[in-house]
Amino acid sequence: MDGDDLVLRRAGERDAGGMAEVWLRSFAAALPTVRRAHGDDEVRDWFSHAVVPRCESWVAVAGDRVAGLLVLDGAELEQLYLDPPWRGRGLGDRFAELAKRRRPQGLGLWTFQVNGPARRFYERHGFVAAEYTDGLRNEEREPDVRYVWRPQG
Repeated sequence: MDGDDLVLRRAGERDAGGMAEVWLRSFAAALPTVRRAHGDDEVRDWFSHAVVPRCESWVAVAGDRVAGLLVLDGAELEQLYLDPPWRGRGLGDRFAELAKRRRPQGLGLWTFQVNGPARRFYERHGFVAAEYTDGLRNEEREPDVRYVWRPQG
């Protein structure tokens, strides 16, 4: 499938399982050196009982499969993960633009310092590094960086 076959839509409870699987595959591929704080089943439960019911969640669906996800919670971009085969095909760009349209007053997010591709992606989309930490405040205990985006003008 190509990018034209993708549908971006609000996630529903039936999408939680597919979202969790994308998150697990993406985390494993992008962050192999980062310790995961929760097991696979805990991640699945989190998507089903916390993320989808409580946050503004979006999915990109190709056929009947989730290809990517975007989660907004207030002014925070909480999650943006793509299934590894969908990286580099413009889907992340579509999600970043959707997030900006949904939060025109601005956004903040955290990512791990070691995640160079994500950091370059967010910087390319106008996010600016605002804070670096030693990771003691996150569950993974991994140094992270806070990015913020503010609209121009």
